[in-house]
Amino acid sequence: MKRDALQKMIRWKENPRRMPLLLIGARQVGKTWLMREFGERNYEEVAYLSFDRSKDLRSVFEQGFDVARLLANIRLATGRRVMPQNTLIILDEIQECPAAITSLKYFCEGAPEYHVAAVGSLLGLYAQEGGTGFPVGKVDMLDLYPMSFTEFLEALGEGGFVEVIKRHDWELLRTFSPRLEELLRYYYYVGGMPKAVEDFSQNRDFIAARERQISILRGYRRDFGKHASASETRRITEVWDSIPNYLAQEKKDFKQKVDRRERPVQWLHDAGLVHGVSCVHAPQMSLGGFLGNSFKLYTTDVGLLSAQCRLPGRVLVEGNNVFGQYKGALTEQYVMQQLLAAGETDLFYWKAPKAQAEIDFLLQGEQGVVPVEVKAERNLKAKSLQSFCKRFGSSLALRCSMGLYGQSRVDHAPGNAYTLIDLPLWAAGEIPSIIEEFARRAPIPVP
Repeated sequence: MKRDALQKMIRWKENPRRMPLLLIGARQVGKTWLMREFGERNYEEVAYLSFDRSKDLRSVFEQGFDVARLLANIRLATGRRVMPQNTLIILDEIQECPAAITSLKYFCEGAPEYHVAAVGSLLGLYAQEGGTGFPVGKVDMLDLYPMSFTEFLEALGEGGFVEVIKRHDWELLRTFSPRLEELLRYYYYVGGMPKAVEDFSQNRDFIAARERQISILRGYRRDFGKHASASETRRITEVWDSIPNYLAQEKKDFKQKVDRRERPVQWLHDAGLVHGVSCVHAPQMSLGGFLGNSFKLYTTDVGLLSAQCRLPGRVLVEGNNVFGQYKGALTEQYVMQQLLAAGETDLFYWKAPKAQAEIDFLLQGEQGVVPVEVKAERNLKAKSLQSFCKRFGSSLALRCSMGLYGQSRVDHAPGNAYTLIDLPLWAAGEIPSIIEEFARRAPIPVP
């Protein structure tokens, strides 16, 4: 499989100011495979260690942080030559050994010439981050999410579309839009969990993909009881099970009665299983300073969400109509997922206090705030966008739908206008680059 994060890891390798790399993400997003693939492709030797089951290995790090001693034990444990520059040392499941997490600081300070990379689950690492042993400022951190839609296309042998999408050749893509819409429906069902994608890519086996998703979901539920008390597990499970029905509602706001800081929501967030998108009441620069009392809660993967919703396989044949009450939920989940994969980790939305107007996502750049509206079908009404841009003076707005690419100028009044870009949903991952492209041509004024 081709993962975009590989290029980021290569840049890490080539960086002369490189610190130990810490690759983090939810369970089953492909962290271990990616790290080993990176090592095999880019180093002469890979010294792989996993703390998952080896007490002896953990004790090596618990005895102290003398780097020379640690390197000698790594050589013995792996049977590999461990040489600066030419060897990648992989410390897998590092959350199982707090001392190994702390050791990254000493590798950074005492042996920067060695290439050390660690892999860990978000939940275990967050538990360590508040302690004194976490190497704050001594590691390069890289988040890994489920496979994006373009990575999904690559895995299915449809990589030719990816190049055209990334160079924004909208005229050529217009011809292939029906095929891309079909592949997008596949993605809504299969999602981006690597094992599910692998099962599906073999023979376009939707049943195998769904069985894999159910297995992953069961594993998540087992984790609830493994890492939380019985009472906490009940609350975590209640919140987790409520997400499909909550996303299917027209009003998707979690209010203060389910606070983001409550233990169940925070637990799911720390595990990488949910992502919160906060409501802002004043969409200005530094959006985080204008948070309201509501937030939206999304899950980690659109395919897992479709499995939780028990969507039947016929959605792939009959199209959006059979998505029923979940089509809006799946579409918003999908766009959120593509934005995360594209590096937009600080996501917000806006809702008018006493009106129906709502903007699904606000993206904050150096030059201003850009509203993004999401439509599940070919609905080209843009009342919320018009209301938002008129009220806050935005010069650019994006609308994602099953329609084709288009760009138009919308005038509010003489001297007051904004550019509206219609973007096909299958190109949602290009939203950040389109905003950058527009900013280079016509800088966005700061409100």
